[in-house]
Amino acid sequence: MAVDASSIATESMGILMSSDHKSVVSMNLFVALLCACILLGHLLEESRWMNESITALAIGLCTGVVILLTTGGKSSHLLVFSEDLFFIYLLPPIIFNAGFQVKKKQFFRNFMTIMTFGAAGTLISFSIISLGAMHFFHKFNIGSLKIGDYLALGAIFSATDSVCTLQVLNQDETPLLYSLVFGEGVVNDATSIVLFNAIQSFDLSNINTSTALQFFGNFLYLFAASTMLGVAAGLLSAYIIKKLYFGRHSTDREVALMILMAYFSYILSELFYLSAILTVFFCGIVMSHYTWHNVTESSRVTTKHTFATLSFVAEIFIFLYVGMDALDIDKWRFVSDSPGKSIAVSSILLALVLVGRAAFVFPLSFLSNLTKKSPQDKLSLKEQVTVWWAGLMRGSVSMALAYNQFRSSGHTDLRANATMITSTITVVLFSTVVFGLMTKPLVRILLPVSKHVSSMISSEPSSPKSITASLLSNGQDSEVNRGVEDSEANIGPVDIPRPTSLRMLLGASSHTVHHYWRRFDNAFMRPVFGGRGFVPVVPGSPVEEIGHHWRREGTNTRV
Repeated sequence: MAVDASSIATESMGILMSSDHKSVVSMNLFVALLCACILLGHLLEESRWMNESITALAIGLCTGVVILLTTGGKSSHLLVFSEDLFFIYLLPPIIFNAGFQVKKKQFFRNFMTIMTFGAAGTLISFSIISLGAMHFFHKFNIGSLKIGDYLALGAIFSATDSVCTLQVLNQDETPLLYSLVFGEGVVNDATSIVLFNAIQSFDLSNINTSTALQFFGNFLYLFAASTMLGVAAGLLSAYIIKKLYFGRHSTDREVALMILMAYFSYILSELFYLSAILTVFFCGIVMSHYTWHNVTESSRVTTKHTFATLSFVAEIFIFLYVGMDALDIDKWRFVSDSPGKSIAVSSILLALVLVGRAAFVFPLSFLSNLTKKSPQDKLSLKEQVTVWWAGLMRGSVSMALAYNQFRSSGHTDLRANATMITSTITVVLFSTVVFGLMTKPLVRILLPVSKHVSSMISSEPSSPKSITASLLSNGQDSEVNRGVEDSEANIGPVDIPRPTSLRMLLGASSHTVHHYWRRFDNAFMRPVFGGRGFVPVVPGSPVEEIGHHWRREGTNTRV
């Protein structure tokens, strides 16, 4: 018996070691592919067509083909897709860094438009896609789909790809469009996930007025609670760092605290079944406004590049895996006998995505323009077309939701589930590659670069030394002059259109929402939570003199 037990233990250890070795080999190959994506992306950086997302997708597809050939058609990827890996580890740094780096003046200037597009627009798109799928898919013999599956399809394909938006639009060249499309994308993803979770939790076989009102109330609660949780986490981190001032002993502590507090807000939101995307996004905005200015200069540089690097690697990781997973043989086995039907289903879904987005972008843009007094704040028809086109890409959020809905019963056992997953993959690949490739040329054709640059210089200076900063800020600390954005890509020497700036200055209202928020922020928020001009005053600290300098400069400017 002892011999048998010993041999069994030895055999088990051998199997475990073999499994661990395979995992190590897979991770080595995946890291090598990540390096290849970065190198190739750098070489293609000046291309008007390619970007890191499409490069990673292409490398993932090529790698999948190689793995299929070497394994005899048994597998196409190195790692197994996991929703936890995506939602818990890869998505948080991407969304947080977007909130941390976003130009807040542009974002909040168009806040109502962004919320209208992201919330109301998603509901419109969700309705059109769900009803369209319900109408057309009955004509195809793809298996049994319940009403919950059709509604889930509406939520899945209403989720735009915020990650790819970061790659195809430039925050400096097109600040208005970037803030609209990306801001809408973040709210859109959050709305789609809230809708998806509500669909899974509600009894859809018995829909009535009470259920609809309950659904709407739950929707508003999730939005408000998620936002407040992110704001609270950001303010807490700012208060702790301002009061304790870790930097006088070790900058590592304050950097670690910022990273962990940001991630803690995301995990806490998941724990309470809130929208973690909204939570970590607003946590990033609050941290950039308060916490980032309370740390030492070296910590500012470190945190800015750390968040950007984590986000960059996570983006490449996602698209690389999507490319490999697209060739998974198990998903395509059930649809291989009727490829025409699979193409038809994918085409219908793609057409519904196009129609669903157009159904809210143009009408809501028209309504938004009616509320804007300044012509520069209104969306022209060309800009509306760009907003419509740039938001057509579907990505990793759609794939993760599709896996969640259609893999629970096993996509290898049910034809309908396999068809829905393969159709989702087809739409994601087509929209990312085709729409992603065409977005940059479309922006250059519809909206020339010179127009973007002059608009960006006149409305949102990227440097505190810019002459328009003193003209347009009216003695108040402008959000865009903070350090996070000072180190963004420099657009080079440009002749500043002074008449335009003066006209903007004379035409600007001195009593706006931003004006009153500034007064409240300077009087109550910054003295408690810190921020630019209200850094910790600790004897001998490296930021004490900077704080006095900012205070004196602000006082002189106001005088």
